[in-house]
Amino acid sequence: MVIDQRRCIGCHSCTVACRTWNKLPLDIVYNPVVTEGAQGTWPNVHKSWQPLLCMHCENPECVPCCPSGASQQDEDGTVWVDPKKCLSCKVCVNACPYGMRDASHLEDRMHRYVRKCTFCRDKRQLDPSAQPYCVLTCHQKARIFGDLDDPNSEVSKLIGSVKTERLFEEFGTEPQIYYIPDLGGKA
Repeated sequence: MVIDQRRCIGCHSCTVACRTWNKLPLDIVYNPVVTEGAQGTWPNVHKSWQPLLCMHCENPECVPCCPSGASQQDEDGTVWVDPKKCLSCKVCVNACPYGMRDASHLEDRMHRYVRKCTFCRDKRQLDPSAQPYCVLTCHQKARIFGDLDDPNSEVSKLIGSVKTERLFEEFGTEPQIYYIPDLGGKA
């Protein structure tokens, strides 16, 4: 996924769409949007936002540490948790350098498990061309989702044509969320 911070206006539509699709309690957020606050000096002041989510790392720390095999990674790179296998031990929560796994509400359907963003995996299993709801809901088109391995996909073209950044690259996890940094809401 590419997140174009030049387009993000901090509306939280992605957060609401994710919460609705996943039927999350109000205090669980897979998709927070962090306000970076006022920057600059008067009269040249601006605000920017940074949408966050699971980085769906190419080399995720959370998958190999899972003692039950509940933390998994699909061939397309999607990292997810199998609730039937999860022991709710929170090893994966502690292993994630991005803090994007939720263990605050481990009770669900009479089973305890850790939750996280799955790029709407359940929806995409039914229709491989489907887009995650956070992407569909972004009226500013700040989120672009696609196949990083396909050189003709929009995400590959963006990554190859504009400056992008990834969070905490020094950890060696190879995060698959790319940011196009800039002032919020001006594109």
